[in-house]
Amino acid sequence: MSRPENATALVTGASKGIGSAIAKALAGDGWNVAVNYRGDEAGAQATVQAIEEAGGTAKAFQADVTNGDSKAFIKTVGDELGPVLALVNNAGVARDNIALQLTDEDWDVVIGTNLTPAFRLTRDALRGMIKARYGRVVNIASVVGPRANAGQSNYAAAKAGLIGMTKTIAAEVARRGVTVNAVAPGFIATDMTAELDSDEIVKAIPARRQGTPEEVAAAVRFLASDDAGYVTGTTLYVDGGMSA
Repeated sequence: MSRPENATALVTGASKGIGSAIAKALAGDGWNVAVNYRGDEAGAQATVQAIEEAGGTAKAFQADVTNGDSKAFIKTVGDELGPVLALVNNAGVARDNIALQLTDEDWDVVIGTNLTPAFRLTRDALRGMIKARYGRVVNIASVVGPRANAGQSNYAAAKAGLIGMTKTIAAEVARRGVTVNAVAPGFIATDMTAELDSDEIVKAIPARRQGTPEEVAAAVRFLASDDAGYVTGTTLYVDGGMSA
């Protein structure tokens, strides 16, 4: 089936970086876009403005996806913008340290931001997608999920969990016209990576450069499109060859 009219794509953590780039890319492909943010209202409104200036439709929605009623949130977005038939679980956080020094709070915050909300939102968005017999779920994982990176056991666990969740739910809903996929970025130039030693990291990347948020967004745009209707349960790596 082709995408129904007035379909909305909900992108979590979309006020800047990869999330903002994804929101803009999906709007460029004709989706109404719900730009979710927790605290950066100015960034979310800037993303909305950029989409509207390009001829798209978007609205900012404040919500802390780590601590809220995902069913009510999805209903609010649907009532104000259109039925949520695409969901991009992008909201994330990192608290790095070696396992011996990682606190319970560091573990809980990372799992509770990167993994648990993605499950809840996916579970509650699937009801509307199955009813429409059309839906796209894209989870933003990481090359760190299947590839060891010292100091990120909590982050790796969350991202590996996203990939496993993606495969399982994809198999459960494949007959209903709903696809579930993941995109696994490598080292992308964002605020989250700005404080890292990029020169050293780039040496380990076959492409010898950082990726851009727009390159990640292009992968999401494809997976959310009608052209990807037979692609489900997979992980698309955008990492300059790090996972090769």
